[in-house]
Amino acid sequence: MRKEKLITDNVYHVFNRGVEKRITFLDKNDYLRFVNNLAIFNDAKSVVNAKFRIKEIETQNIREPLVDILAFCLMPNHYHILLSQRKDDGISKFMNKIGVGYTNYFNLKYERVGSLFQGTFKAVLVDEESQFLYVPFYIHSNPLDLMTKNWKERGIKEIKKAMDFLNSYKWSSHKDYSGKSDFTGIINKNYLNEIFVNPENYQKEFTNFMADFDFSDISDVFLDY
Repeated sequence: MRKEKLITDNVYHVFNRGVEKRITFLDKNDYLRFVNNLAIFNDAKSVVNAKFRIKEIETQNIREPLVDILAFCLMPNHYHILLSQRKDDGISKFMNKIGVGYTNYFNLKYERVGSLFQGTFKAVLVDEESQFLYVPFYIHSNPLDLMTKNWKERGIKEIKKAMDFLNSYKWSSHKDYSGKSDFTGIINKNYLNEIFVNPENYQKEFTNFMADFDFSDISDVFLDY
């Protein structure tokens, strides 16, 4: 159980990793299942069938979202999600559904038992104006760990190469904001689009962030995986 109460209408950076830092996404279908669950389990009502396709979710009008999903990124052994809570205890209920649902799927598929993720998810309040800009960029930049180790400490020398890599990475909401979405029916872009305005400005601001930002300044809103 969480010690702190998460407040409705506040925004939180939510993240967790595999127990003992184990890999939690082993193939394309695992990533797809988790992304699908982000859409399906964002409902105050019980989910009868967890195998709906995302596009089927879009056509359902009678839904009671627990959260607004503002951004996400899935990595081989962890995930990041930026959430705005819509209902009291909404984030905890949503993340419990996500954790239990995906763990059950993973354990059945790979014939294992026990916990998959490392304890209770972490949630950091995003409450400063500047954070609403750099936290989404931090979340969306995580895949660079797969391209260049220690890039946060050393910086990115080839910005275009880095951005091209992120533009090709499928398992995040980066494409939703850059105008080349792979998934619909998951992200509520209205909140952050008040800051980014349009895909062109988002790409420009993200590029500037990658070139100049000091990641040591934001150690309070993320964990190093």
